[in-house]
Amino acid sequence: MQTYGVSDVLEKLSDYKIVPVIRANSSDIAYTAIKLLKSVGFQTAEITMTVPGATDLMKEFSKDQDLLIGAGTVVDLRAAEECINAGARYIISPFIVEGLPELCREAGVACIMSGLTPTEIHTAWSRGSSAVKVFPANSIGGPGHLKAMKTVLPTIPLVPTGGVNLSNINEYLGAGASFVGVGNDLVNTSMLEQGNFEYIAELGSKFIRKVDRQN
Repeated sequence: MQTYGVSDVLEKLSDYKIVPVIRANSSDIAYTAIKLLKSVGFQTAEITMTVPGATDLMKEFSKDQDLLIGAGTVVDLRAAEECINAGARYIISPFIVEGLPELCREAGVACIMSGLTPTEIHTAWSRGSSAVKVFPANSIGGPGHLKAMKTVLPTIPLVPTGGVNLSNINEYLGAGASFVGVGNDLVNTSMLEQGNFEYIAELGSKFIRKVDRQN
């Protein structure tokens, strides 16, 4: 298991720029998705707690020194503890969870809570969030909204998620995103369920090339 500190985790995620958000109806499909994404160059994955057997997957993949594993859709402290014990190095919640920053800080794990408005983002940050997930990013105004948030809150690392795709990912990064979360536009569950693994691998490669060209 990796021994990175919180700042190391955030630095690595910023370097990777893309966090694949793993949502699937079965543990097997989620496992396949992570292996496919790793094979084309991804070095991190956010395993959401909506995946059956999510913590078992975290335990399995956190043993891989080439992968930085995080937990997503963490809605309470009990779930957070389970994820931390399973080896998750960052915890992502879709809202503000009281006590989550303190729990993560004690465990040396990055905490990423969510907000949309300046007040919500600042509240998450002031309560100890290591970065703030801007979710759902696209429906609230996309890259333009993120740019506006960075204008008034320039020191807060922002992580847009929700509607980030090949067409707009570089706009989000250009607007000031520290990194982005990409769900079904990358980890397409329909294609995975159909066994169309080549599609997922090709799509993953396109995302990596798109971001690489921006640098």
